[in-house]
Amino acid sequence: MTPMREAIITGTGSHVPARVVTNAELSEMLREDIAPFVSGTLGIDTRHWCGAEESTADLAEAAARRAMAAAGAAADSIDLLIVATDTPEYIAPSTASVLHGRLGVVNAGTFDLNAGCAGFVTALDVAWKYIRADERYRKVLVVGAYAMSKYLNHRDKKTLTIFADGAGAAVVEVSEMSGILSSELFADGRYCRGMGVFAGGTRTPITHAILTEDVQQHLRFVEKYPASVNEDGWPRIVQSVLSRAGAQPSEVDLWLWTQVNRSTIEIVMRGLDLPMSRAHTIMHKWGYTGSACLPMALDDAVRSGRVQDGQLIVFTGSGAGLAMGSVAMRWRSANPVAADVRGAAPVAAPDVA
Repeated sequence: MTPMREAIITGTGSHVPARVVTNAELSEMLREDIAPFVSGTLGIDTRHWCGAEESTADLAEAAARRAMAAAGAAADSIDLLIVATDTPEYIAPSTASVLHGRLGVVNAGTFDLNAGCAGFVTALDVAWKYIRADERYRKVLVVGAYAMSKYLNHRDKKTLTIFADGAGAAVVEVSEMSGILSSELFADGRYCRGMGVFAGGTRTPITHAILTEDVQQHLRFVEKYPASVNEDGWPRIVQSVLSRAGAQPSEVDLWLWTQVNRSTIEIVMRGLDLPMSRAHTIMHKWGYTGSACLPMALDDAVRSGRVQDGQLIVFTGSGAGLAMGSVAMRWRSANPVAADVRGAAPVAAPDVA
């Protein structure tokens, strides 16, 4: 009998731009003190924004190279490249195509995936299922990349204070050991107009009138999402995912939640009767990086020594759309199947800025 093709993460990487934006700088820009809410409630102290010449593909490339180096994966050993982003390099071609050319992953197919801030979890789910379903796929490079500073209105404190830029990546490989255990995706299109960048597509192309109005080409909160979307939605989806993995919330060693609001994470962790110490957060130093926040949090946890072999990790992402996803996985520090890198040298990894 052919053994089940399991999928594990063998390498992670992340990258942020060099420019650091503090709450004090934004308070001066907006002419009011934002720190009590932004730092106290959201948990954001600083964030990183792209420079004028930086873009989504630049962030994605740096994170991807770092993940490939961590996995010991040569460029020509990658079978599939998935980029999760809703701040693409271009309308067309895909950001994944741009990244494909830069990385030289000559044997890989590639595509973009847009599930808003649930993008990385969705892409991780897709990577797992490619590996399980088709023996041609042994190594999948998954990248979450976000350059939302390019769309911010510097007069809008609701968005200016939260959103930031960064990228995270993971190499997902076939293995005989169980890694990814279960997953679930959820959507509620009733909230599709709640938040977004509503100009630039076919519904509202960029015109002189749109630019003169100077509203629709920016990221906007249009309708307030009920707090219950995450406070009730996150526990529901993780309970479902864990039940199919044969586990209880108390058995989870590390929780990685969408990094937009520390207070929400605290509420959900209390509701699960779990200590906040089991949730790894990065928003205090990197702000909210959308589809990139979960792989960035994972990489930060891995590199800080929080992740150990055999631990149970749950990723949960949610965002505009409304889109939500959750993945439960068992962390594996070694992978005997992953030794095949087809003889090429590993890709060098630049430092996180």
